Amino acid sequence: MSVEIEHESASIFEDRLWHHKGWEARVIKNEDDDGWAVSMTQEGQTEPALVGPWTMGRDKKNPKPLDVSAFNTLVKTANEIIRRHEQHLAAMLHKSVQIEVRGLRVTVALDIEPDEENPSATLTATAADGSQLAKVPVRPDHNLTRASAQLWADAGYPRASED
Repeated sequence: MSVEIEHESASIFEDRLWHHKGWEARVIKNEDDDGWAVSMTQEGQTEPALVGPWTMGRDKKNPKPLDVSAFNTLVKTANEIIRRHEQHLAAMLHKSVQIEVRGLRVTVALDIEPDEENPSATLTATAADGSQLAKVPVRPDHNLTRASAQLWADAGYPRASED
């Protein structure tokens, strides 16, 4: 008989450390001044998604203890930061412009495949009906603009030279 055990880290609820549902909130001494900061790190990540100022306690010396409301707000904020970062990265790796070619709407897209050793990119022209007109490799630093897309289309979608 096989027993499958789902591993989930145990929750921790301490004044300066909360670990719950994949997130760790840690209140730390702010290195820049006499205050305190809180870092939010998602389980499995080495770097925090969020580091921000933390409120002083009533004694004006020690930090305010973490609580459920603060933890939930921190999780929400950290998730939003991660989502924005992912959207920004997606926007950097995929760009598209629309142009008109012989009276037809054409979308020209640049898709970049990041790779530390061998990044690559592809330039694709697609007609409004979804049919692919051209697809050529380009340098990952190719600058896609409406003007460059129009020049490429007007030239008959040649294979890109070394920009």
